[in-house]
Amino acid sequence: MKKLFLGLFILGLTIQGYAQVETVDLTEVEVLGVNYKYLSEVGTSESEVAKPVKILQRKAANFDLKSAEFYVDEEMDYDVYFKIPQGKILAIYNGEGEIIRTSERFKDIALPLEVVNTVLNEYPGWIIGSDLYLVTYRRGKGAEKTYKLLLEKGKERKWVKTDDKGKFI
Repeated sequence: MKKLFLGLFILGLTIQGYAQVETVDLTEVEVLGVNYKYLSEVGTSESEVAKPVKILQRKAANFDLKSAEFYVDEEMDYDVYFKIPQGKILAIYNGEGEIIRTSERFKDIALPLEVVNTVLNEYPGWIIGSDLYLVTYRRGKGAEKTYKLLLEKGKERKWVKTDDKGKFI
């Protein structure tokens, strides 16, 4: 019985040695999402944008226009509206499903550290009461990102605008 098991074991090992002798050269394939340029322009890395913004921007970038029930023709442009409690995106897609432009608005999200530090250094004693994050993206022209901040100091209130690096506009 030992010899039978030993024989089957050795036979099993030798059969595997002959598997996949033929090699096949595969051509290199690069897979990119249709809207990867949009994502790189609006900056969806962890440090650049707040989580709700990133979630909605990825949803807009991954939207499959051609499988939507309202899709009719490749020659048309399509307006698609995405919304979460913290913000909304109006995205314009061409017939191929590429984002042509967006208008984005988010309210009371986590601000980048650069923006907070710049504002608090320029306005000591003031606190940021509310904020709006606005993004306008145009394919081929990039993204314009603006923060509108409501500053409060006692009963005084003041609106200021900065870009995404904290530079005042």
